[in-house]
Amino acid sequence: MSAAGQAGSSRDAYRPYTLVAELTYRCPLRCAYCSNPVALADQGEELDGARWAEVFEQAEALGVVQLHLTGGEPLLRPELEALVEHATRLGLYSNLITSAVPLTRERLAGLAARGLCNVQISIQGTSAQVSERIAGRDWLQEKLAAAAWVHELGLPLTLNAVLHRQNIAQLPELVTLAERLGAERLELANTQYLGWALANRAALLPSSEQIELARAQAFAAKQRLTGKMEVLFVLPDYHAGKPRACMDGWARRYLVVTPDGCVLPCHQARSITGLHFERVGERSLAQIWRDSPALDAYRGEAFMKEPCKSCDRRTLDYGGCRCQAFALTGDAAATDPACPLSPDHAMVRDARERVPAAETLVRLRTPPAPSPRAGSGSGSGSGSGT
Repeated sequence: MSAAGQAGSSRDAYRPYTLVAELTYRCPLRCAYCSNPVALADQGEELDGARWAEVFEQAEALGVVQLHLTGGEPLLRPELEALVEHATRLGLYSNLITSAVPLTRERLAGLAARGLCNVQISIQGTSAQVSERIAGRDWLQEKLAAAAWVHELGLPLTLNAVLHRQNIAQLPELVTLAERLGAERLELANTQYLGWALANRAALLPSSEQIELARAQAFAAKQRLTGKMEVLFVLPDYHAGKPRACMDGWARRYLVVTPDGCVLPCHQARSITGLHFERVGERSLAQIWRDSPALDAYRGEAFMKEPCKSCDRRTLDYGGCRCQAFALTGDAAATDPACPLSPDHAMVRDARERVPAAETLVRLRTPPAPSPRAGSGSGSGSGSGT
């Protein structure tokens, strides 16, 4: 099948079921693994609340059923309550992904009353020292208070801990903390080494021994807590032994809309040079999803080179992460170097084997400038990524 035919069949076969709405890049945290853009100065003006409401409507018409309200810190948007209420009217399952730092019990109760379905709170570590080292300041007590409010108000709570060498030894304590807070789900997601995490890879990448111990601890917790709390442990690509279908494949099931309205297949896609991602308002979301050259670029199999082109796993992992392939090789169509069959696998293997024995300092996220659409409830912002 031709590349055009392959793209066309992909457009007809796939629809997005999740909209990731990045409401702002502003955030009180400065996490060293943040997935938001490194070059924040290049980003445009934030969409206003009315435009976001239109995005939700068009996404629902396209087939989206889940809405992730994220950032940066979505609580810095004063329109958040109205957007949650609008999502509820549309029948969307809304998930607030937050650092919880700016949250109050009163505001959470208001969001719950407007139909918020789930709250996901990030935890950088179980100690003040680790929290401050990774996020720029110790916000642990604020996060614990917010998690208690979530539980008190009867909302489902997901606790998310991004694992790396600075906190992976705290995995048993993270499990205990999630139990104490009454979390329904604990996500132990190892760092994806892109963006700021790639810049900090030497300080964040765990050793193979640390990964194996953490994997065993997570499995034991999963078995023990079956029926009480879901425990999810996501291996880092560098240690998984095979690439994964990042975001379920490029522009197959997920839509990401950035604070300034770019329509992306994943958080990091704008890091790939040579692609023009359209903004909401230029065309309808349905037209962008079905006809955008940037979204079509790595759909399906037409873009694949060997060894992906003839691999039995090509419809399972789609060659791995396009952004990781570009970040490491400069070619977004290349086989993800996380794959042992990739001709560039030595990049990952060498990084894995050269984990420094001594502790290395991390470089914290550069704060973004305040948005001109910030509004009275926004604050000045001092970082990015929840």
